[in-house]
Amino acid sequence: MKPINISEKFKLFNEHWTPKKIGELNGQQLLLAKLKGEFIWHTHENEDELFHIIKGRLIIEFRDKIVELNEGEIVIIPKGVEHKPIAKEEVHVLLFEPLAIKHTGNVINNLTVETFENI
Repeated sequence: MKPINISEKFKLFNEHWTPKKIGELNGQQLLLAKLKGEFIWHTHENEDELFHIIKGRLIIEFRDKIVELNEGEIVIIPKGVEHKPIAKEEVHVLLFEPLAIKHTGNVINNLTVETFENI
């Protein structure tokens, strides 16, 4: 049990769309990610997903609306809801997700990360 400095953890990597694990609790994981550009349309069939914006502004497109998130804001995306994150400038996010989640959901492509690196 020791403090985790999120700002320091973000300094340890530069890749975009490649979440890094900083902790686990109760079958969930805490992931940090740097986002820039457009991600892909995807769905998590069995898992809800939480985005907490640490730095920057994130746009999340849904098939019926667009949600814009600013620093300090969160959104919970229910399982089964198709979405596409977009970061016009680099965004730092904290993700809170089940251990079994696939980062690109029901889509496999070059952005898919099979195992999240611990930092």
